[in-house]
Amino acid sequence: MIAVEGVRKRFGSLVAVDGLTFEVNRGEVVGFLGPNGAGKTTTMRMLTGTLQPDEGSVRFDGRAISEDLTAAKRRVGYLPESNPLYDDMLVAEYLEYVAQLRDLPKEKSRSAIADSVEETGASEVFYRPIGELSKGFRQRVGMTAAILHGPEILILDEPTEGLDPNQRVDIRRLVVALGRERTVLLSTHVMQEVEATCSRLLILRKGKLVAEGSVAALLSQRQGTARYVAEIEGEGVEEALASLPGVQRVDAAATDGRLRVQLEASGEGELRPVIFGLARERSWVLWELHREHASLEQLFRELTREGAGVVDEAVAESVVAADGASDAGDSAP
Repeated sequence: MIAVEGVRKRFGSLVAVDGLTFEVNRGEVVGFLGPNGAGKTTTMRMLTGTLQPDEGSVRFDGRAISEDLTAAKRRVGYLPESNPLYDDMLVAEYLEYVAQLRDLPKEKSRSAIADSVEETGASEVFYRPIGELSKGFRQRVGMTAAILHGPEILILDEPTEGLDPNQRVDIRRLVVALGRERTVLLSTHVMQEVEATCSRLLILRKGKLVAEGSVAALLSQRQGTARYVAEIEGEGVEEALASLPGVQRVDAAATDGRLRVQLEASGEGELRPVIFGLARERSWVLWELHREHASLEQLFRELTREGAGVVDEAVAESVVAADGASDAGDSAP
């Protein structure tokens, strides 16, 4: 449904988006991830038609949106990270204003507002001033405005930013519900939200796509390395663990007379029985020993650090960092 083909966007000497290519299928809820300055917001603005790419194209159903921007914008609902609202308006007044901006006929706008309010759960604040709303309800009002005109595509930029844990869960459930009828592109830094809501991930670094695939497929890419955590009291612990077969890295820190060790090893074999046997042989006191499961947060850190490579479900390629890119990408006007 969405095809981004070789898109590049510059702001002066800054390359915010650098040759970006990806597709989003109809009905998918796709997580759009990356560190600050990766180019996520700039890309989202190009998808909404607010910004035009310097090179490449954005297509909906195979047709470049530049051919008819007005028609393309009608197909998209957008909740920006800032979620600009008029605090002195009632929620009802604001939604009526949005309906006018969307050029909805009067006879249709009333039912569209009622349906959207019901879908987002904003009915209990419908007649309240926006300035009196909690952050959670402000986000619901923003989402109500985003879906008011019945868009097929919903683009959400950090919809849970600044919310407390309970509000995050509520908005997360709302995103899942909204995604049942729409194609959703969701930008967030909260990995739990990604795992709970998204069927597929796109991960950016410095305006380039460095990973694409389902959470399970991407996590499987890093199964070649196993991570262990042990807390041991005894002599020669760090040296002995570093000499074990397949161990690639050992980080140790002393705490309360014990040594807390994190070690990385090749994924072949299982080191826990070996470490347990070594502890018994050397009369160590073993306070803790476990193998860490691969996490999305760890994967994100690895893929977005300097010098990280590109990962895809089908193929892994090297990536050349974009010259001149900086952490200002997402804040560009």
